[in-house]
Amino acid sequence: MDRSLFNSPFLLGFEHIERLLERTAKGDSYPPYNIEHSDENRLKITLAVAGFKAEDLSVNVEDNQLVIRGRMTDPEDKTFLHRGIASRQFQRSFVLAEGIEVLAAELRHGLLTIELERPPQESVVRTIPIRSAGVHQGDAINRN
Repeated sequence: MDRSLFNSPFLLGFEHIERLLERTAKGDSYPPYNIEHSDENRLKITLAVAGFKAEDLSVNVEDNQLVIRGRMTDPEDKTFLHRGIASRQFQRSFVLAEGIEVLAAELRHGLLTIELERPPQESVVRTIPIRSAGVHQGDAINRN
């Protein structure tokens, strides 16, 4: 990864974003997923988790990351001649921007759908008072 972007003197305090990007780059491609805009401030993530039951899955928010884990136990009463359907454990992570809320998660027909909402951005302008370096507040009070 090109680190020169994060070393820019104009990007102050963004080291945590670099760490988050490094963590998300370490993922594999299982399970496959879609991300879609459901309306202006809502997102929907859909993961293909065929064969998993709700109790085999967990959805958590950890340090500004949405973490989905799946752990399926192998059935002991079955002998497979061929096994082409994956039943391995997985972990899929998505970095969440500040303020994004996870609204709900639903498992239906082998698809885990997670609804997210992004609050509207508010423009914040704050004026910082400028002190004069030559005059101390105590000196200004004593002169009056």
